[in-house]
Amino acid sequence: MVDVLRVPFPVLQSSPSLSFKPRLCPLIPPSRRLHLKSNSLLFPLFSSSPSFFKLPLRCSSPSMPLQLSSLSQDSLLYSRAYWVTKTIIAWNVDVVEGSCYLYASKVAALSVTDNGIQGHDLEIKLEEDRSGLPPNVIEKFPHIRDYRAFKLPPVLDAKNLVKCQLAVAEFNSQGKCRNATGLQLPGVLDELFSYDGPLGAFYSAEAVSLCLWAPTAQAVYAHIYKDPVGGSPLEIIPLEETNGVWSTKGPKSWEGCYYMYEVSVYHPSTLHIEKCYANDPYARGLSADGKRTLFVNLHADDLKPEGWDELADMKPDILSFSDISIYELHIRDFSANDDTVNADFRGGYMAFTLKDSAGVLHLKKLSKAGITHVHLLPTFQFAAVDDEKENWKYVDSKILEKLPPDSAEQQEKITAIQDDDAYNWGYNPVLWGVPKGSYSSDPNGPCRIVEFRKMIQALTHIGLRVVLDVVYNHLHANGPFDKDSVLDKIVPGYYLRRNTDGFIENSTCVNNTASEHYMVERLIIDDLLSWAINYKVDGFRFDLMGHIMKRTMVKAKDALCSLTKERDGVDGSRIYIYGEGWDFGEVAKNGRGINAAQFNICGTGIGSFNDRIRDAMLGGSPFGPPLQQGFVTGLLLEPNGHDHGTKDVEKAMLASAKDHIQVGLAANLRGFVLTDFEGKERKGSEVLCYGETPVGYAFCPTETVNYVSAHDNETLFDIISLKTPVGISVEDRCRMNHFATSIIALTQGIPFFHAGDEMLRSKSLDRDSYNSGDWFNRLDFTYNSNNWGVGLPPKQKNENSWPLIQPRLADPSFKPQRSHILAAVENFTDVLCIRYSSPLFRLRTANAIQERVQFHNTGPSWVPGFIVMSIEDGNEGIPGLSQLDPIFSYVVVVFNACPTEESFSSPTLRGRTLQLHPIQVTSTDETVKKSSYEASTGCFTVPARTTSVFVEPRKI
Repeated sequence: MVDVLRVPFPVLQSSPSLSFKPRLCPLIPPSRRLHLKSNSLLFPLFSSSPSFFKLPLRCSSPSMPLQLSSLSQDSLLYSRAYWVTKTIIAWNVDVVEGSCYLYASKVAALSVTDNGIQGHDLEIKLEEDRSGLPPNVIEKFPHIRDYRAFKLPPVLDAKNLVKCQLAVAEFNSQGKCRNATGLQLPGVLDELFSYDGPLGAFYSAEAVSLCLWAPTAQAVYAHIYKDPVGGSPLEIIPLEETNGVWSTKGPKSWEGCYYMYEVSVYHPSTLHIEKCYANDPYARGLSADGKRTLFVNLHADDLKPEGWDELADMKPDILSFSDISIYELHIRDFSANDDTVNADFRGGYMAFTLKDSAGVLHLKKLSKAGITHVHLLPTFQFAAVDDEKENWKYVDSKILEKLPPDSAEQQEKITAIQDDDAYNWGYNPVLWGVPKGSYSSDPNGPCRIVEFRKMIQALTHIGLRVVLDVVYNHLHANGPFDKDSVLDKIVPGYYLRRNTDGFIENSTCVNNTASEHYMVERLIIDDLLSWAINYKVDGFRFDLMGHIMKRTMVKAKDALCSLTKERDGVDGSRIYIYGEGWDFGEVAKNGRGINAAQFNICGTGIGSFNDRIRDAMLGGSPFGPPLQQGFVTGLLLEPNGHDHGTKDVEKAMLASAKDHIQVGLAANLRGFVLTDFEGKERKGSEVLCYGETPVGYAFCPTETVNYVSAHDNETLFDIISLKTPVGISVEDRCRMNHFATSIIALTQGIPFFHAGDEMLRSKSLDRDSYNSGDWFNRLDFTYNSNNWGVGLPPKQKNENSWPLIQPRLADPSFKPQRSHILAAVENFTDVLCIRYSSPLFRLRTANAIQERVQFHNTGPSWVPGFIVMSIEDGNEGIPGLSQLDPIFSYVVVVFNACPTEESFSSPTLRGRTLQLHPIQVTSTDETVKKSSYEASTGCFTVPARTTSVFVEPRKI
């Protein structure tokens, strides 16, 4: 394992170039470590205030020489020691016969020179506790479990000391200083200042109150402004501190004004007491680009659309989370290019409120077919898109349309303005609790609040619940100076997770947050409750959920579930949460506590994305060889020239992929038993992938979110176009797209679809379109184009694949026509209707799935490319399985991935009265109508690349 030094805070200031959304980042290259070997004596003890410490202080003798030959000021930029409880400091040093001391300076005057550590007000000797760190500390900070414990005097005035610049130094028995470093404070802050009282702005009939948690601050002022930008403050109000919470009360006239906090606080990134200007972490309103926090009472009647308070009663019924299906959508994608939307509304919240735009009509069609939830990509205040529309830059689309489909000019023009246009996915949070201003008609004042509520209300009226994409795993900025830094200005070094050198962890690519700290966890839960209560949203999707602690997720779920319509205006029992349970970075293998990764979160009822079924269907992984094929994309059956190994190897790969998909079809349950391709009975957890990682991990069906594509990586149509042989027809690729979405639609668990999957959406093979502008991200709800062949995708993330991409984009036969798109939409809605035609496709318990779902084309003699799944129902009044479906008593689904029509006979399925599902009988897809079942032989015949559903109607 490479020993890596993270770049110190000042170098890690966030910038637009870091505001991207890849899943894994390469580590910063190794750098030298600073080894400290020098001499020193005890330092003078001094208190600037009689009450600062409650113990006698000893002065050192000035006659004793100081020799620090290799210490430098840089050593204080490191924070390698941890103040974990009021009386314990943890440090990874071996004192032996030496000694350790803690130093403090209220004015941040500590310095390291040839004469030693100077500028301190206080010096305290530390005593090593040979019994080591206590269990509660190791549980909270498992990554320092082997550190040594040093005791502080119990009468220490720690609450004042944490406001200082702090350092510890270690000396050997000869008085030589061997090591010195700063301290990380979250442990002691949690012990002394954990707080559950009011935070943010609060409104009564007579007054407005402010409360801010900032225990390390030396002074806090509120600057009150009349206007959203410019001008002098109306007044500057000092806040008073009580146990780390700063508060003040002002007149009712503050409502509608703006404010900023001025916080004087020691910042470890600069080694100075800084005067930081920051928004309220609990802001509920902002001026444009978050320049100031808006005093806004979200309960005010003039901020509520008509009928808002009754909206909970209008929510479409969800009897069980198993009935959920999710459609992932970016707000700007939805309408930015929709000519049926008023120009003033395009790309924003209000586009959802129209009655008959192309996009709204499409959502109505999906809702009618069965989609229950729209998952909106980040809608909170994020960086990299200016809230003021007049500052946006554009490229003339008419110029781009004239360029060749494989030209590099489109991406050159788009990337030239990509940080100044209107587009970004939004995974670069600034403030979690306020709607993004760029999506509103006016980013100042309460407009964004009202329009966001109108959007939620409009989606509810067309039968859709709303999921918000929340990004609590990282923040866009840090430090005392960045305009987008908030939390790291209020309590520096607390909200952002740091490594053992004291520098910010960035495995999520920028400024990881630390939900293992009490007030970070509290802020996350408070924020979720605000969105649920004040905006009546119906679910939350957690970005990089594995970087959040399991405890935090469970507390959040419980807090949301406790909401009631009577008290809160929301039925919290109907709020569904799920996220990305990837396990990597500093949190991997519970490195910072039990995290919310796939194998930890199961058993909680919280969902996580199932990458196993995605990779088995498409081939490899998003980080593997781009031409590696899978079950859907032609592995073994239609080779594309990629070297997968021998035919036997390919056949084994295809058989393994089939098993992975079958486990996914059974909700990826760890306990589901099936016969694998070797003929052995195995549980889902015993089917292995990814270096012996179990495929099945869920305890119940709603803990699995099955998907084949999402906003990350290439679209479904694009990845199919990349992985399939160049010589097949566009009709074949379109059929593969249909086939893939049908597998997801008919899984047990919760199906998840990327917006545009149903329309053959293309991003011109862009694998990471987070900042690729409207041009590469266009959606066309008029079904005239799928956006294929609009130029080579942006160079930064795609250049290595341009040799593969360019000939495909240049070939006009790759581009679907309107007829293909219409057929795709029809197929998608058909298969959704089939899912909701029977509760057998939406079983609610693991036991029900094990009892009723069976796979038939299994074992070593399986027909390659065929998956045959049956779902059995019981009969009322007959012992055995209970009856769930009043219409169908038995269902068989046959997935044929082969490029040719194939047949499969099953003695188990012989003699049944199965017939093609009525929806497929009346489908506009003439191919699926050729599917057949012969009762006498139990033989199913299914056309190429087709999913056929056979049902046994109940006898009347």
